[in-house]
Amino acid sequence: MKTFLMGSAALIAVAAPSAAFAQSTGSSDFEDSIIVTGARIDQGVGGVKIPDSPKAKVVLGQEIIQAQRPGQTINEIINLVPGVSFTNNDPWGSSGGSFTIRGFSSDRISQTFDGIPLNDSGNYAIYTNQQVDAELIQNVNVNLGSTDVDSPTAAAVGGTVNIQTMEPSDEYGVLASVSYGNILADGSGDRPYFRMFGVVNTGDLTGHGTKAWFSASRLKNDAAFANYGKVYKQQYNAKLWQDIGDNGDFISIAGHYNQNRNNFGGSPLRASAFTGNKSGRFYDIAGGYPCNVSQTSTPNSCGTDFERRFNPSNTGNVRLNSKFTLTDRLTFSVDGAYQWVKANGGGTTGANETLFTDATGFSGTGNYNGSFYFGRDLNGDGVLGRVTVLQPSQTNTRRWVGIANLAYEISDAHRVRLSYSYDRARHRQTGAAGFLDQGGTPFDVFPINDPIADAAGNVLQKRDRKSIAELNQVAAEYRGQFFQDQLTVLIGGRLPFFKRELNQNCFTTSSGGFVNCVPTDQIADYIATHPYSYDETTGRATGSALPQARKLKYDKFLPNVGATFKITPEISIAGSYAKNISVPSTDALYNAFVFPADSDSAYRVAETSDSFDASIRYNSSKVQAAITGWYSKYKNRLVTAYDIDGNGTDTNLGPVKKYGVDASISYSPVKEITAYLFGSYIKSEIQNDAITTTSACDAATDEFVKAGLCYVSDGVTYLRTAGKRERGAPKYLFGGRLQGNLGDFTLGVQAKKTSSRYLNDVNGEVVFNADGTLQSAAGAKFGAYTIVDLDLRYSLASLGMEKGAIQLNVSNLFDKFYVGSFSGGLDTLASSSSAFVNFGSPRAISASLIVGF
Repeated sequence: MKTFLMGSAALIAVAAPSAAFAQSTGSSDFEDSIIVTGARIDQGVGGVKIPDSPKAKVVLGQEIIQAQRPGQTINEIINLVPGVSFTNNDPWGSSGGSFTIRGFSSDRISQTFDGIPLNDSGNYAIYTNQQVDAELIQNVNVNLGSTDVDSPTAAAVGGTVNIQTMEPSDEYGVLASVSYGNILADGSGDRPYFRMFGVVNTGDLTGHGTKAWFSASRLKNDAAFANYGKVYKQQYNAKLWQDIGDNGDFISIAGHYNQNRNNFGGSPLRASAFTGNKSGRFYDIAGGYPCNVSQTSTPNSCGTDFERRFNPSNTGNVRLNSKFTLTDRLTFSVDGAYQWVKANGGGTTGANETLFTDATGFSGTGNYNGSFYFGRDLNGDGVLGRVTVLQPSQTNTRRWVGIANLAYEISDAHRVRLSYSYDRARHRQTGAAGFLDQGGTPFDVFPINDPIADAAGNVLQKRDRKSIAELNQVAAEYRGQFFQDQLTVLIGGRLPFFKRELNQNCFTTSSGGFVNCVPTDQIADYIATHPYSYDETTGRATGSALPQARKLKYDKFLPNVGATFKITPEISIAGSYAKNISVPSTDALYNAFVFPADSDSAYRVAETSDSFDASIRYNSSKVQAAITGWYSKYKNRLVTAYDIDGNGTDTNLGPVKKYGVDASISYSPVKEITAYLFGSYIKSEIQNDAITTTSACDAATDEFVKAGLCYVSDGVTYLRTAGKRERGAPKYLFGGRLQGNLGDFTLGVQAKKTSSRYLNDVNGEVVFNADGTLQSAAGAKFGAYTIVDLDLRYSLASLGMEKGAIQLNVSNLFDKFYVGSFSGGLDTLASSSSAFVNFGSPRAISASLIVGF
């Protein structure tokens, strides 16, 4: 009998072993025969499973997932995996956060949902507050190295995270939970959290394996630190499953819809981020709230605070997974999905009611130098001045994904597969303005629904572009077992063909991504008064580059090989090698539009890398342990920095070396006690000094000049980054979890220490004067921190409710103050007014009642 939802990880592994370890259905089926040998299925220890595969992987099952706070993002839960670092922007998992694996940021990690990629198809980011409800997750597989050969990814060089949702049960069942919590820290006041969740499992409807489940959840919580802001989240999921025969074949159709309404939760970079002084972390917004917007054409600050920026999203997908045994030796699988996104991020601006006029004689409406010019009275006061309006960056995405695998079993010990992967995403990125109400709150958080137009009816935009990101990929893999299955070899490779169709409808004015957006009826006049020129000798452009379209292509053969060797039934060694590619993000490609398409200055190279892993593992019924050494060498290392609106700029750091060690051990001496320890050492080394803008060294008072970190050679400006660490990456991570089961009670304590991280790629530390003011802000380092969490669960099984429980979760038990995510860049200063941080989640407690039958 298959378990329902909150069953143990062991029974889930038995019920669906083939879905537990890899990304697509084809990869799962192909690798399953490696990991599951004979009749024994390795179920892990304490919810932690270390598959004996060539690549370094860790699988977390239900036992450890259900112990975490209900509603928590899965990215927080996998913080217990070596090499993974996640910082939550609030205690509840509903406001996003910063995510790295082995020091690689989330745009270099492939996160999948039942085998379907979740990364943004333009900038490759992962939005951790939009993940599926954790109660529906059967397990999560973290691949610490390269991806599978059929993975449709454009940028994953730092590992993969595959979220596997549960298979519907053969039996009818209902489970519901309600959670209430609050932040418990000095000065926090009342900041409540409330969540409801429910799922209905239909059981086998026909007697032939037709089954389904349906779920819904709603969440609401106050902002973690400011006195303004709330999070509203609702999510709906469903899965319909049909067994085909009795050999594991199936077809599954699933749906997911998530709606978030939340404010920005960060704060401008302040000295307390470096000093560790937490006395001011709970604060009232500077502009005051409540407030009233100005009724004249001289705007006030109402509604303009950073914390009053909105970050709404509507996301959804429909997924297909299937597997068909065509003959005794031939297996075919198809996975597919259609995804859609409607989201924006950003704040307000003082829009001009006048026309834009410059020295060239041009006059008109539009968005120039980052400011709107509407040329009409927006607030009806009869005076043409400025009015505060909402101006977020809007993104609409429609995406199709397909993965097909054909596997042939040559013999019991030898198998091959061919795969084809397709990924096509259409992005429509705009930036229309919207009106605010009297209190400074948007009438509609999506201005695209009712945008502000000029007198001629032109909808003005701060950006206006359409992109097609397409991937066609073929791959092949051979798996062989030798010496009575002691040696397993994987030899494979993939050949991706990336195509980027880019349509820029605005004039590009700089390589930093600045644009002027001119209404169609005024473009001819603007061109006549703003000539464009490009100097081939210096590689510099002046003026405004025309709206235009470009097509770019990238392709490269990427070998992917590995092997495992069993020294004894418990001890094995493994190694793998993979070549990876990361295609420049669409933001970086659009920035190059300021240069002619056929110029050297316009070309943006792809990042390539060679990655090596070597592991030794020990697996038994009581112990799961592994230690892995890894090394990665990069050409044209691309790193991305985001501003407060989420707009990205890429920097090419040139060659970079990264290497380190991951280790973990899970031990259960008796069934009542499980101990789990993990740790990582991460080293990154930039090989060359990075090229930067000429202006970076112009001023004698420049922070980098004063610190001796900036110089000019042969007319090229450099920052001294050679030998430095990449920003944002911790040097070491270590922690553990101790869990005890006594009758109906389960108590867990887990802790993790994260080392210091740098704000920029020149490293160094902030220097303060005696009075506490900044003396040097060129270098900046955020301090190390340790977080302890506690969970207590009481099963209601003895009271006749087998699936019922009462659960208590306390996060950041000792209320440690630390910096979570931050907007670092190549040369971000600690004194920069544009930089921002998210303080780490304060101490919070929640209680949950779970009932089911």
